[in-house]
Amino acid sequence: MTTSNQHPKSESRRITAEYTECAEASASVHSLFSVFHGLAPVLRPSGFGLRISDFKTAGLVLTSIALLAGCAALPSSKESIGKQSFGKTPDGAAIDLYTLRNSKGAEAQICSYGGIVVSLKVPDRTGHLGDVVLGYDHLDSYVKNSPFFGALIGRYGNRIAKAKFSLDGKEYTLATNNYPNCLHGGNKGFDKVIWTPKDRITPAGPALELRYLSKDGEEGFPGNLSVVATYTLTEENELKVDFSATTDKDTVVNLTHHSYFNLAGKGDILNHEVMIEADTFTPVDDTLIPTGELRPVQGTPFDFRAPTAIGARIGQDDEQLRFGKGYDHNWVINKPAGQPGLMARVYEPTTGRVMEVLSTEPALQFYSGNFLDGTITGKGGWVYQFRNAFCMEPQHYPDSPNHPAFPSTVLKPGQTYHNTIIYRFSIKQ
Repeated sequence: MTTSNQHPKSESRRITAEYTECAEASASVHSLFSVFHGLAPVLRPSGFGLRISDFKTAGLVLTSIALLAGCAALPSSKESIGKQSFGKTPDGAAIDLYTLRNSKGAEAQICSYGGIVVSLKVPDRTGHLGDVVLGYDHLDSYVKNSPFFGALIGRYGNRIAKAKFSLDGKEYTLATNNYPNCLHGGNKGFDKVIWTPKDRITPAGPALELRYLSKDGEEGFPGNLSVVATYTLTEENELKVDFSATTDKDTVVNLTHHSYFNLAGKGDILNHEVMIEADTFTPVDDTLIPTGELRPVQGTPFDFRAPTAIGARIGQDDEQLRFGKGYDHNWVINKPAGQPGLMARVYEPTTGRVMEVLSTEPALQFYSGNFLDGTITGKGGWVYQFRNAFCMEPQHYPDSPNHPAFPSTVLKPGQTYHNTIIYRFSIKQ
């Protein structure tokens, strides 16, 4: 992967914008020079004892200084959007990589394949920018073998039991891509489709809008689902994901984001301290499908109401931990569904990085990288080992279509699905 500060093309629009400001400054100071030049014949006969050439020289010097100072004053790290090629899919479709930067230097790289966040660079307590998400250097690796690194997830994030659900009296059969269940939308979920991108600078920061039409019957789901996912990198060092969707037939929808985070940028994540705003979680069976119970976290390894290191209790002899090979569960967040609020906070003590997770969704899937096993070589040659990353996925409960008591994921014609996810980064000294 070539980052935009190494690739001239990816900087073209930022440079063009700054050149335009320079050109405007040049026009202004050219007018100033004209004033000096025009005053010369007026003032010389009036007895000031100055030659016309003195005015021309002084005017040229002053305006040149003003021009240079004005151009030098242009921000070196102003908010910007860069674009470059990220390669082609096996069927020849061109994929673009967009680089969003805010004025503080934070940077997110997102590609149009899967809406994948390829890299996310935020400062540590010393001001050093570091990449805090796992992934690959090249597109073909994402296409060939990716455990949903950094992707947009849909139509239905998480698992649907036995890859079946019923809606309006009709049973729908999905792909069994995580036996015996359907996971993250099936064999070709939203993480593997090509989104139509549109970039723009907004009052909140540089943004990338991605659009996709999931056709009726795609991966077994009913209805033509029109989806918009917009990434925004804000001045508060937030990566914000806004989803909206509409359908022409009753369907089920559960969209989320699937970055694998490591706030240290190396090693395992067991020393990361996690707080989750939840009094209950949904225990699962041995295929990671919720049993339907909402179990209190009190007195269990799932109690993260006070900040606790991921590794503090992950090895305990607990049935739920055995089923998930660690944490791979859904927490029921202490807030009304649909209202934005804090879900979780993660602190990495060696770098001082803090990540807060906020969303309008009712629940959070926390996954501790239990299926990373050393078979994937990622960015910069890093071989991803067991628990080298964690995921925080705001969403509805897993298998909601088969649990009438869970909050509904049904979307009907005339309704608009909304979901906002924010990953907010800061520093703890």
